[in-house]
Amino acid sequence: MKYHQQIKLRRLYTVLTLFLLLAIPQTTLANEQESEDINVQKIIFDHMSDAYEWHLWGHTHIPLPVIVKHHEGGWEVFSSARFHESADGTYNGFYIDHERKDKVYERGYDDRPWDISITKDVVQIWINIAVMLLIFIPCARWYKKRQAEDAHAAPKGFRGAVEMLVMYIHDDVIKACIGERHYRRYAPYLLTVFFFIFVTNLMGLIPIFPGGSNVTGNLSITLLLAVGTFLLVNIFGNKEYWKEILWPDVPMMMKCPVPLMPVVEIIGIFTKPFALMMRLFANMFGGHTVILSLTCLIFITFKVSVGMGSSMTVVSFLMLIFMNCLELLVAFLQAYVFTMLSSVYIGLAHPEHHAK
Repeated sequence: MKYHQQIKLRRLYTVLTLFLLLAIPQTTLANEQESEDINVQKIIFDHMSDAYEWHLWGHTHIPLPVIVKHHEGGWEVFSSARFHESADGTYNGFYIDHERKDKVYERGYDDRPWDISITKDVVQIWINIAVMLLIFIPCARWYKKRQAEDAHAAPKGFRGAVEMLVMYIHDDVIKACIGERHYRRYAPYLLTVFFFIFVTNLMGLIPIFPGGSNVTGNLSITLLLAVGTFLLVNIFGNKEYWKEILWPDVPMMMKCPVPLMPVVEIIGIFTKPFALMMRLFANMFGGHTVILSLTCLIFITFKVSVGMGSSMTVVSFLMLIFMNCLELLVAFLQAYVFTMLSSVYIGLAHPEHHAK
């Protein structure tokens, strides 16, 4: 009896997986297929770019608050659904310019107004933070209770998995890269960055609400994360770190009269966080692009012939499963690499003085 129940549960899980992988992209593409051509580029960028509403399925959206300031003064706060109520898509002089990255503009002005709207990426970040709080607050309460009752009790189940992951990043990445003397002050920041990127990447793989927003595929988000590492490295770096940058231990001809090595080292201060920013952005953006492109391929081949579309559906579906499994690995790997490189850069900012 239990065996048959397991078979039914596996079949149900398979059906749900198929829906999560294909239902939402196909709904969007089905609407696009009603037109003459499928604009693959528009579909991909519309799905991965930030927006003033959260698309669910078909023509169903969740409107989000728009908060903008008039060029002549005064703030406007209204729902993004107001843009759909007028024929020209304008509300109180504001409209969404689809030719300029789908941003809000004001009629009669070419430059953008002050815009602090609560967009899809902002809501996704709030959801991701809520998920992290739901994970770590119960774990913290359990550890506090354990100290009061049984200090030798070991966590089990989900708490045990969280502890294993935290201790792995803490001991084998942060402590190993920064060093025994300085790692403690940076561990809270680096652990927070790791789990924020990891949870955000996982939530971006869920194609339905409350997931699906490609937050780490947004260059402004990865820029902010890289700036955090940049500030920690250069504000708290010791004297030996700045000596190695401004007056490195190289032959004099490479420092004076032409400061070749100091210039190279100063450029390196900015290229390191730039590499952090671009690596995370490019990997997450590229993975989502491949998945959506494979989904679009099904509808493109159906326009050629039914036979080719049917055969390509099987190929694309298998590739979609493979890419989603690969993206699960990439979700962890990119969080790990960002944390490891940040730890390495922070560790390099605390070199020890070596006497000759």
